[in-house]
Amino acid sequence: MKLTNTVENIFRRFLPSPFTLAVLLTLLTILIALIFTENSTNNNHFFTILSYWENGIWNNGLLVFAYQMMLILVLGHVLVLSRPIEKLILKLTRLVSNSANAALLVVSATMLVSFFNWGLGLIFGAILARKVGEYAQNNNIPINYPLIGACGYTGLMVWHGGISGSAPLKVSESGHIKSLMEGVLSSDVLSQLPLTIPTSDTVLSTSNLLIFLVVLIAISLMAFRLGKKTKSTKIELTTYNFSADKDENLKGADQLDRSPWLAFVFGVLILLAFGLQYSTLLKTLNIVPNMLNLFMLGLALIMHGSIKRFLHAVEEAISDTAGILIQFPLYFGIMGIMSNSGMINAISDFFVSISTSTTLPIFTFFSAGLVNVFVPSGGGQWAVQGPMILESALKLDVSLNKAIMALAYGDQITNMMQPFWALPLLGITKLKAKEILPYSLLFMFAGGSIYLLGLLFL
Repeated sequence: MKLTNTVENIFRRFLPSPFTLAVLLTLLTILIALIFTENSTNNNHFFTILSYWENGIWNNGLLVFAYQMMLILVLGHVLVLSRPIEKLILKLTRLVSNSANAALLVVSATMLVSFFNWGLGLIFGAILARKVGEYAQNNNIPINYPLIGACGYTGLMVWHGGISGSAPLKVSESGHIKSLMEGVLSSDVLSQLPLTIPTSDTVLSTSNLLIFLVVLIAISLMAFRLGKKTKSTKIELTTYNFSADKDENLKGADQLDRSPWLAFVFGVLILLAFGLQYSTLLKTLNIVPNMLNLFMLGLALIMHGSIKRFLHAVEEAISDTAGILIQFPLYFGIMGIMSNSGMINAISDFFVSISTSTTLPIFTFFSAGLVNVFVPSGGGQWAVQGPMILESALKLDVSLNKAIMALAYGDQITNMMQPFWALPLLGITKLKAKEILPYSLLFMFAGGSIYLLGLLFL
């Protein structure tokens, strides 16, 4: 398709690596701050901006946020590599009989899993798509394998509106909103901000669950239809092996690493601490990052059956976090410049000048989708764009939870055209970006239409 070739060529020719983009955005922010903001100190303006940048990089609260996001990704990947999930994936592949039901199976399962955890859904969808391809190849079932690969990536168009969504999860933490807006808003306005916006008002609200259900059904039916209408493709795959169990002949104290009882007891202990610590939040349907990570840690230890297998899975999953580890501090530095120099106030004033309480969520949706192309990280985007969205919402009397979800929807939908998070899937499925783009773009337009209608009417 001409459109998808054009999109792929644009990303290949004009968009460098995400880290290079973060560096260029940092330099651009410094330049804009130098030109358009006033120096509020007696020091050189350039040195003042550098000071804002450095302070932002080492913002303690945001560094904790980065580590929380890394754990969400790693523990989600670790869970996929466990034996129970392996058995589940292999059972699901046996349901495949043609391209249409293969697409329906992969897209629906991937989106449901991704709503719980985006790291889990990203790798689950990739491995499920690969195993469906292998099963079809071994049993001479004609399927459109690139379509199946695209279906395995659809979790990234629902993740930010799900339980592990960066923005909704962070604002559910007590005090996060006020700490994020400190230096942006006056003390009087800060005192009026809510201490927390619980997930019961965002990702677990009736309106968001309804929107997710409509997206799930619509995209599943679209995938099924595409499976019926598109031609089958040739598949040449070797068997993909899950995380291997190594060093079988350990002796002495090393046997503790293999002990199923030690992993089980410690996993249960973690889940017990989870229940004791977060039972009150669970009753009010308020999920915070530490709660989610503690639950997944205990569950992963139990499901892997030994500390050794758990650590092997961690080693395999840890490379996924490289982008978060090195890019997030740069985004935090950008936020430090924008908040301390007054840029956030100026940008929010512009949004307010062209928006109404009805149109602000729509502008937020489209701007978030555009920003995601250049900042392919929901957490990094929240750090940079979140304060502007919140201040604009306050000025136009738009509910903060609606503004946050508008950002989440816009950020997630353009993942269907942004190949950054598709890299693990492409590596596992052995597909190319240009092969899945024709279908992921169709999913993006259909899902984006539903999200816009949801913001307008719900």
